[in-house]
Formats: sequence, structure tokens, C-alpha cells
Amino acid sequence: MDRLNTYRALVRKVICSSPYFVHGSVGPNVETQFLGDDANARYLLVDIGWRGKERVFKPILYVCIKQEKIWIEEDWTEDGIAEELMRLGVPKEDIVLAFHHPKLRPYTDFAVA
Repeated sequence: MDRLNTYRALVRKVICSSPYFVHGSVGPNVETQFLGDDANARYLLVDIGWRGKERVFKPILYVCIKQEKIWIEEDWTEDGIAEELMRLGVPKEDIVLAFHHPKLRPYTDFAVA
């Protein structure tokens, strides 16, 4: 349970201090929103709004914590949230790059599941 609380806090810290959240999106009618659900350990950073007549709904980051690991489901950041989490002390074995197909995960240095 302590690991879960630690990982919740670290994921929130990384997302809320990311330049994507701090500086927001490009464009006057597009807003960057952070949605955090601590009860279910789900965290989403998304661009939402309008660009002219086009609707914008673009997930930038989507992270879940399950099975005592941090599952990165979506990551469109430049450096990747995994690198920042490791700098904060999360071992690679506790990070799953879930955006990779399960058959490809063994070829990364991260957890497979």
C-alpha cells in the first residue's frame, strides 16, 4: 500500500510539473487538462478544445498504477515520463511501457507486465 501511495504522488508530481501541463497547449481555444483519479490510480493529461472548426481531443499522457507497477498507456511527451520517474527513484522493473505490444515489451529494459 505504501508503494501505491508513493507511486501516486510521483506520477502526479511528474505530470503536474511537465512543461506540457505548466505551459499548456498551442492555440487560444485548446486547453491542457490534467485529470487525476487517486481512488483508481488513473492519470490523464489531455488537450481539449477547438482548432478552427476541428475538435481537438488529444491524450498527451495516460498512466495507470496496477499490480504494483506504473503502466504508461500513452506518452506523447518529448523525453517520456518513464525517464523522469526513474530519475525520481522508480526502478525500471516497476514501469510497464504499455503502449508497446506485449510481445515487444521483453525487448525493452522495462517490465513486461
